[in-house]
Amino acid sequence: MQAPPLHHGAIGNGRVLALIAPTSAIEWLCLPRFDSPSVFGRILDAEHGGTFRVLGPGKRELGGTISYVPNTNVLSTRFVHGDDEWEVIDFAPRVLRGHTVDVPIELIRIVRPIRGLPRISFDLDPRPDYARAKRCVVPSGNGLAIEGAGGPLTVHTNLAREHFANGNEIPLRGPVYTVITWGHRTAPPTMAEVNLLLEETIIGWRMFAKTCALPTFAAEKVLRSALCLKLHAYHDTGAIIAAATTSIPEAMGTERTWDYRYCWLRDAAFVVEALRRLSYLSEGEQFIRFLRDVADAGPLQPLYGLAGERELPEVMLPHLAGFGGNGYVRIGNAAAIQKQHDLMGELVLCLETVLTDPRLVVGDRDEYFALIERMVEDAIQLAPVPDMGIWEFRTLLRPYTFSRAMCWAAIDRGAAIARKFGRSGEAARWAQVAERERAEILTRAYNTEHKMFTQALDGAAADASNLLLPTIGIIDARDPRFVSTLDAYERELGAAGLLRRYVSPDDFGATHSAFTICAFWWAEALALAGRLDEAIAVFDRVCGFANSLGLFSEDVDPATGALLGNFPQAYTHVGLVHAACTISEILEVREGRTRAWV
Repeated sequence: MQAPPLHHGAIGNGRVLALIAPTSAIEWLCLPRFDSPSVFGRILDAEHGGTFRVLGPGKRELGGTISYVPNTNVLSTRFVHGDDEWEVIDFAPRVLRGHTVDVPIELIRIVRPIRGLPRISFDLDPRPDYARAKRCVVPSGNGLAIEGAGGPLTVHTNLAREHFANGNEIPLRGPVYTVITWGHRTAPPTMAEVNLLLEETIIGWRMFAKTCALPTFAAEKVLRSALCLKLHAYHDTGAIIAAATTSIPEAMGTERTWDYRYCWLRDAAFVVEALRRLSYLSEGEQFIRFLRDVADAGPLQPLYGLAGERELPEVMLPHLAGFGGNGYVRIGNAAAIQKQHDLMGELVLCLETVLTDPRLVVGDRDEYFALIERMVEDAIQLAPVPDMGIWEFRTLLRPYTFSRAMCWAAIDRGAAIARKFGRSGEAARWAQVAERERAEILTRAYNTEHKMFTQALDGAAADASNLLLPTIGIIDARDPRFVSTLDAYERELGAAGLLRRYVSPDDFGATHSAFTICAFWWAEALALAGRLDEAIAVFDRVCGFANSLGLFSEDVDPATGALLGNFPQAYTHVGLVHAACTISEILEVREGRTRAWV
């Protein structure tokens, strides 16, 4: 079973997140939230999923050249047919308004003639509610209404409504726009308003790009990753989703399909730290408020809906063919009820960096310290208890090394925060517990026969998550035990120059796909271990698996190089940012570039 190309671009504004193919087809759009039912879902069913596209002469779907307007999340796709050329511009308005930003639930498409007199038509084919609702587009006021979408969804255009609704072929004599709006506009848009929104959105994204504290290594790739990560942050609550899509499989022909349109606290904490390294702080401020709100609502769980919803029941949608005909389309995610004990570590690490950053004024520190105290005490209690692990095994409860190490991180960093906040009693007690935990982890997690840190304590299997052990400070990357782990993992987990998460069987049997972030962890670990040239080679090799726009999915098929897994994957772009920043810092020191102008 062959995987279709994930050659899409992503556009958004914090409330809208859409995927657009180089054919101009909008193949994924969920409204009014990232985790709402799809309106256009062609990426999961080419025939029945629904799409909105601009067709060429003879109502044919053509392939164009897709690119981002530089330093923005605005897409431009150019088409050439004979002597004719035209451009499709897609964006979600993001307009700076004083100290805030205006982000309507709206997607705008502009089609412009460039050369000749192109003949085009519009194919508006919404299939609301994951194609479960009856397709119905009806006249409404000065525009069209898409019914069955669970709310008011309107389309306005400067093209004659009959031509647009009926898909009539027209000569493109001047710009044509369409505006898809969730809700009701006070008045139909004008061409001048649409052009102004485009101009202001480009300015807004470029202002975002200008404030990015880029590393000197792989700067352009890091900037694209930062722009991509910003698309995953939900404007209204501060939740950060793992990916835009659901059910793009880890491997074709398998049921390894998951819904990633939710806020994993772990992934969100990693995103916050990656953006903080680039000097973006507001996302961290918003996320810790989201974290405080969900913590007040009850025991912490691995993931939540965008407004903090706790119940995310997993449901199959058998009426959809699935990505490339793979089937197994799911909405919801049963991992929400799992026990994943690494969670406390990532969250305390996140809170530590946000709360101690001198650029931020975060309000009541006592309130946040109470949350930290709760998580540290949970980590002390749960550290020796088996869990499902970072990879969310569904039936394999074990004492996973990464979970135990992250519990240590929660306790160790909790002690550091307590000292900083003048809580000497807690600091001393937690520091003692952390030292005992560290000694036990380093003794039981390292297999002297296989010369590597193992997936579980007292185990024998490799696990790429252990590549993060130096970054949390439990071991130095130059320690012989970690150096031998690097060599062992290349042998055990390496695949076509990439890295798999693990090779031991899981709930679904053997896994063969390479998990892209693991290769970025590998690159960063090599750099920290002093093997900088190897690190750069790995980094460059992995970057070769991005699509033409610089976007990454979750997985790569080592046999074909096909992108697999949900897309675009925030976690992968986080890995790129961290690896690039770490390599850059070490490279600058090695080359003596420690002063301005050098």
